[in-house]
Amino acid sequence: MSHRSIDSTRLLGRIAELGAIGRDAEGRLVRLAASDSEKLGRDRFISWLEEAGLEVAVDRIGNIFGIWNGMGGGEKPIMIGSHIDTVINAGIYDGCYGVLAGLEVIQTLKDEGFEPSRPIVVAAFTNEEGVRYAPDMIGSLVYSGGLDVAEALETVGTDGTVLGDELARIGYAGSHAPGFMIPHAYVELHIEQGPVLERQGVPVGAVENLQGISWQKVTIDGDANHAGTTPISMRRDAGYAAARVITFLRDRAKASNTPTVATVGCIAFEPNAINVIPSRATFTVDLRDPDEDRLQEEENALAAFLELLSAEEGVGVSVERLARFEPVKFDQSIVHLIEVAARDRGLACKRMTSGAGHDAQMIARIAPGAMIFVPSRGGISHNPKEFTSDTDLVAGANILLDVVCGLATGELPR
Repeated sequence: MSHRSIDSTRLLGRIAELGAIGRDAEGRLVRLAASDSEKLGRDRFISWLEEAGLEVAVDRIGNIFGIWNGMGGGEKPIMIGSHIDTVINAGIYDGCYGVLAGLEVIQTLKDEGFEPSRPIVVAAFTNEEGVRYAPDMIGSLVYSGGLDVAEALETVGTDGTVLGDELARIGYAGSHAPGFMIPHAYVELHIEQGPVLERQGVPVGAVENLQGISWQKVTIDGDANHAGTTPISMRRDAGYAAARVITFLRDRAKASNTPTVATVGCIAFEPNAINVIPSRATFTVDLRDPDEDRLQEEENALAAFLELLSAEEGVGVSVERLARFEPVKFDQSIVHLIEVAARDRGLACKRMTSGAGHDAQMIARIAPGAMIFVPSRGGISHNPKEFTSDTDLVAGANILLDVVCGLATGELPR
């Protein structure tokens, strides 16, 4: 492996500059997909691509690509990247770090006169976060053929807007068909968004797999009645039934010796009055596990419990599937290449599972891929307290640089 180094000042400066784009009146970073604030971020990113002398392409779902043809001669490209949309009140690293580090890798190689055997492309995928439009990771899902582009463009957002209309309004309804470049390999650099690397004192994670995700919306129907005059034994309390589901999920996950996790992240009661027994409870269930059989087992256990709950509490129960993604196993040769790159730079490296969803899991449907993680202080993400040290940011970008060089020259470790 070479020991080229990225321009740390340029990379860190761009992370800070992009992190200042999309601040609301309260100073919060809110750059939701296809919004006016995200347009500003997209515009700035494209200006950097053009400054670097890259060909810019935008596909119909709004994914942005900076293409360096190099000496490719029609070969499939190495693709690197992530996303630049954010959650509400976000930190500055999630997604953006991977995109800007990808651009920095290409600029460093160009500046040094590197001649790759195939094109190298940096990508910024649309709506990874899924805050304004569901599901999340729409851009990479469409790009990999998992969702029809016409259907995706008709997606209605939480604010009633239509994704296709908004992309056109902000000038990012591109002409390229999603999937117009099938990667030779895809590598995504990302902050961990969890506490593992920091707690273990390891600066680099080689991500070998990614958890499967099951999202469901559960609606429980009971009867509204007076909170003071209705005996407990005579209630059809949708709120209590919802609480039983939450504790069931938590107790089951806690008692398991597997990495299964379960979360109820959204809940609403009707009529939502302090002195009225809830007639309806609506809540979401997020189940995750890196093993498909175990994930199915958890889904089946929840379904069986809901059936039992309905009988015991006399409530109606309905379930809507919101999203379902199978676990992903990344390409072992690329994972090994990440380990070799870390070792050659004198850095400890840990193989690990990603607990969060990423664009890499979608692109893995059509190309070999893997991810590189760097530590997140306190494991905090989706929060303005999100932080990764400059040292770790630069180290991760340099490992990405080495991995791309290895992929571009065909010098894969054995």
